[in-house]
Parts: sequence; C-alpha cells; structure tokens
Amino acid sequence: MKRIGDVMRTFPLPPRPLDSGASITLAPRDTVACPICNDAGYLRADVPVGHPSFGRLFPCECKQRELAEKRAEELRRLSNLDSFTNHTFEDFDPSVYGVEEAYEKAIQFAQELQHRWLFLYGPVGVGKTHLAVAIAKYAMEYHRISAYFAVVPDLLDHLRATFDPSAGTGYDERFATIRNAPLLILDDLGTENATPWAKEKLYQLINHRYVEEMPTIITSNVDQRKVDDRIISRILDHRLTEYIEIDAQDFRRPGDPRQMRRVRR
Repeated sequence: MKRIGDVMRTFPLPPRPLDSGASITLAPRDTVACPICNDAGYLRADVPVGHPSFGRLFPCECKQRELAEKRAEELRRLSNLDSFTNHTFEDFDPSVYGVEEAYEKAIQFAQELQHRWLFLYGPVGVGKTHLAVAIAKYAMEYHRISAYFAVVPDLLDHLRATFDPSAGTGYDERFATIRNAPLLILDDLGTENATPWAKEKLYQLINHRYVEEMPTIITSNVDQRKVDDRIISRILDHRLTEYIEIDAQDFRRPGDPRQMRRVRR
C-alpha cells in the first residue's frame, strides 16, 4: 500500500501568489498522528494497472479505529444504557428462588462472550432485562466492545420513523449499524405489533445474526407460538442458543418475596 500523502507529493503544485510577508511552513514528518498514512486516512494499493484493486482506496488502521469509535458511540447513544443505573450483576439478588440458574448463566455468557446466543424466557418482573443489561455493561467494560440494547416494539418504531423509500440512505445505514452491533440485546420479543413489515425487519435482523453467529441476547415473556416461526426456529436452535426459562415471582408486586437490592461488595 502507498500512502496517499506520498502519492500526492509526486504531483506538481500550481504556483499560487502569496500575500506580502506570508510564508509556508511544512509540518515536520514526525508530527503526524499516523505514520502509516501521514494522516490521510486512506491507502492506495500498490498494484499494476488492470489489477482489481488498482486505483482503490483502503481505510488505514487509524481510520478504521476512528469509524469503530463512532459506531460504538452511536450504539451507546441509541441504546440509552446509561439510564439503567442499577442494572449490574452487583445489583442483582440471585438468592431468590427461581433466578439462580439465570444469574449464573448470564455471568458465564458475559465472561466468555463467544459466538453464542442467550434466550431468557419467563414472566414479567423476574429480572430478564436486568440480567441482559448487566451482560451488556460487563461486555463494554471488560471486553471493550460496543453493545446495542432495544425493546423490540421501540426498535421497530424507531426504524419506521427513519424509513423513507425515496431516500433510504439514512435508514439503511442505521439498520446496518444495529444489525452488525458486536453485541445485540433484544428485549421483550413478541410484544411488538406483528405487522408484515415488522415481521420482515425482525427476520432480517435475527437471520443475519444467526448466519454470522454474532453474540445476541433475547428476552421474552409471551407464548413462543405467537412469534414468527422463522424467527423462533433460529432462536431455539440448541447448537447456538443457551435457553433459560425463569420460573420466579414478579418482584415489582407489593409483598412479593423477591427483592432487587444492592449486594455489598
């Protein structure tokens, strides 16, 4: 690869009059932030004419890092994970009957974070969202990867709002960003308005991650027979998914024995 900066130096510059007393100062070579591309951001393949890569520009390592940081920030902003202030493993009480296995499996999933899926299934108020968000926070802190969290009905509403058939660039980019998130959390699957459009978007999203075996967490409290057959078939593939059914009480109800509390470190 040739650096764009080096290539540009081979072209003559047209003379340009200078203001009286003006001068041109070239920055020393050692002041560039990226010595690979001289801060151009892209490299040109050093190949002969006729080669498929002739004339193509390839992003430098520095540009790839910059783009990755922007995608991570966008996912974090869209997810609004910062609002889940108490959704960590330390804030979850695993001693309550019915949640211990889910808690242990969630920690294991967060620590390993391989190309696997985790499906948390159970009634409302048993900690499914809490554990899913805790995994996302752990992954961002210890694995240094970005995560996207979305309640499925809200996600579909967001996609509908950005969808414009006459100018689909913004929608396409946003959908690709979500679809390729290093870690994806889909909360409350099955509670969405199951229109043909919604079913197709969900299928495209889930099938892509299924084929690529990208780390994915899904929670649901609805009868699985209400979920699109194409989607639930992929989610329940035992070769990919760790299926955990939580049989516990709704901790939100008054007088319920289950309590979410901060565990002392």
